[in-house]
Amino acid sequence: MGGGVPGSTRRAALADERDAWLASLLPEVPGVALVAVGSLGRRDCVERSDVDVVLVHSGLKNVGEVAEKVWYPIWDAGMGLDHSVRTVAEAGRVARDDVKAALGMLDGRYIAGDRALADGFVREMRQAWRTDAARQLAALHDLTDQRWQTHGELAFLLEGDLKETRGGLRDFLGLRGIAYAQVGDVPGAPLRAAYERMLDVRDALHRASGRATDRLLLHEQDAVAELLGLGDADHLLRQVANDARAIAYAADTGFVQVERWIAARRRRWTPRRGGAARRPLADGVVEQDGEIVLARDADPAEDPALALRVAAAAATADLPIGPYTLSRLANRGAPLPAVWPEAARRTFVTLLGAGPGLVPVWEAFDQYGIVDTWLPEWARIRSLPQRNAVHRFTVDRHLVETSARAGTYTRRVARPDLLLLSALLHDIGKGLPGDHSENGALVAGPILQRLGLPAGDAAVVVAAIRHHLLLPNTATRRDLDDPKTIRAVAEAVEDDPATLDLLHVLTEADAGATGPAAWSDWKAALVAELVRRTRVLIGEGTPPPVRPPSPELAALVGVGEVAVRITPDGVAVVAPDSRGLLANAAGVLSLHRLDVLSADASTMDGMAVVVLRAKPRFGTPPDAVLLAADLRRAVVGELDVAGKLSARDRAYSPAASGHAAPPRVLWLEDTATDAVVLELRSADAPGLLHRVTAALERAGAHVYRARVSTMGADVVDAFYLRGVDRPGKRAACEEAVLVAATPRTR
Repeated sequence: MGGGVPGSTRRAALADERDAWLASLLPEVPGVALVAVGSLGRRDCVERSDVDVVLVHSGLKNVGEVAEKVWYPIWDAGMGLDHSVRTVAEAGRVARDDVKAALGMLDGRYIAGDRALADGFVREMRQAWRTDAARQLAALHDLTDQRWQTHGELAFLLEGDLKETRGGLRDFLGLRGIAYAQVGDVPGAPLRAAYERMLDVRDALHRASGRATDRLLLHEQDAVAELLGLGDADHLLRQVANDARAIAYAADTGFVQVERWIAARRRRWTPRRGGAARRPLADGVVEQDGEIVLARDADPAEDPALALRVAAAAATADLPIGPYTLSRLANRGAPLPAVWPEAARRTFVTLLGAGPGLVPVWEAFDQYGIVDTWLPEWARIRSLPQRNAVHRFTVDRHLVETSARAGTYTRRVARPDLLLLSALLHDIGKGLPGDHSENGALVAGPILQRLGLPAGDAAVVVAAIRHHLLLPNTATRRDLDDPKTIRAVAEAVEDDPATLDLLHVLTEADAGATGPAAWSDWKAALVAELVRRTRVLIGEGTPPPVRPPSPELAALVGVGEVAVRITPDGVAVVAPDSRGLLANAAGVLSLHRLDVLSADASTMDGMAVVVLRAKPRFGTPPDAVLLAADLRRAVVGELDVAGKLSARDRAYSPAASGHAAPPRVLWLEDTATDAVVLELRSADAPGLLHRVTAALERAGAHVYRARVSTMGADVVDAFYLRGVDRPGKRAACEEAVLVAATPRTR
């Protein structure tokens, strides 16, 4: 912490200071006690945490006057106050109906007044909790589930709430509640250390922000990291993720214990005869009472593959693993040989192919340190944050989620085992300098060798890792009617349709595990069309013919004047003159809150044609009549599109943050058959396509195709250009594009 003072020392000093001050506020009145509850009761105070107290009395008539003498100085000091005035009986009734309040009162601690009354209050609250444990713990479980659904999982949020999310501070307190009920163990030292570190983060957040906030916002993370001596925000997020995952896993395990304990109470009057049934699942692995345990004669020290069989059985059966079993495997398990035997590799693939059951099992083995014995490389990516709003998981969890999804697609490929290994390792190169796909291919080689995968199969997996972004990037950024596009994909898969199918399925699994923004029906259709056309080229030796224009578009051209057609997917605009047509059409769509996904400009029968695919930015499509009218006005020069966009930007656009990387332009020479491709990588912004397209047209380039690929707050836009071969023309185009893409400041 700042000044070299450990967080626990700061919290203890703050609790002592508050105790002394609060004690001085309580008048000397018989039958009254001031009791600290919640964070003050636990001595877990941070910089701006509330003062949580209960004024306990034994039926005092003027207790309100006494309370005011305590509460008003606290309010006057500008401190948050969570307070109540209760008799012991009243507090008991509140605790019975409000599990959150009951949980806070379990941590009751004497501050001032009648010591015997305070001690009796605390004793009564804890005894009532234990007496009514079945109902209270069931209510706590329901409340926790609701909170998780509302706030998400802290480990995988870029701006998570340190208290309310899954894996946050409240979950640790729930574990203490389970322990108070004597249903589970008191959280051990490692879990307590994770909780203390999270309190350190909360304290630093209060100090850095100057507010009593629990949400770790992006713009405050660097300052919090500096106060904690963690270097930067990425180190901070990684620590928070690791600690949150440990707490979340412990909470899951704790509530499993609660459910088993409640179930046992319900059947206590109908005891089973002959003891618990044990159902064999694999060699040395059995199910007993709904959880996975070791067979009586199984010895982890003598069986290196036993942990893999336990994991595969648990994931396939979708059952939890007993904590004692995990502890034995972690502490007594023999290491696998330098090159795994084939049986071990098959079991590992079975684990990866278990589908959704893989995720909790992998997390359990990771929490016990067993995953590192299988894949030492895993430590480098564990809880590694991905600073991209498109990604909803850390790198390691993303790989597991991708594998789980791939496990449901295995019937679509010739080699399911290679698909599953590719899914698990496709992002293993993240966190290293340079291209993560190339790095991943290098890192995966030794892993596959250690797994004992034959060299030919390993080469397929390495190629899949190297090219795992090939299909989505090509489909969304390139012209699928251009033979060069299709040939490039065929060459990458070495004209092997099986590898092409593997990449297709891997693309779907990867995108699905990334998050909703990474996949759509539009993108799925583009990737499927790219795969189809590549298969034709591989099978027939020539790419399929260019797709003819639709009859609806041909009919629109036949009108012979400005015409507009609007569909649920976008718009088509036809005009006698092509000058500014693409830029204006893109600008009008932006004015109507539509995000353009692709744009094609061409000529048909002497008419200029622009077709744009788009989606509503906020989920609600614009009024089609108004949109068509504005498109016609823009084409004939009656609507100042650039002026309208500028006015909107001045009114609504936030000032540039200064933290975004500057835009970058790449020239791709041999990508298209009869054009040069300019690729723009920049921060996304409303109206960007209009500004860039207009800038290119002013610079003398003819834009006949554009592909827009959005990745969170960034875009990769590809513009197919003609007329840029003259000396100096490319430099002029590049300068114009960079100016148009540079965020404006206010």
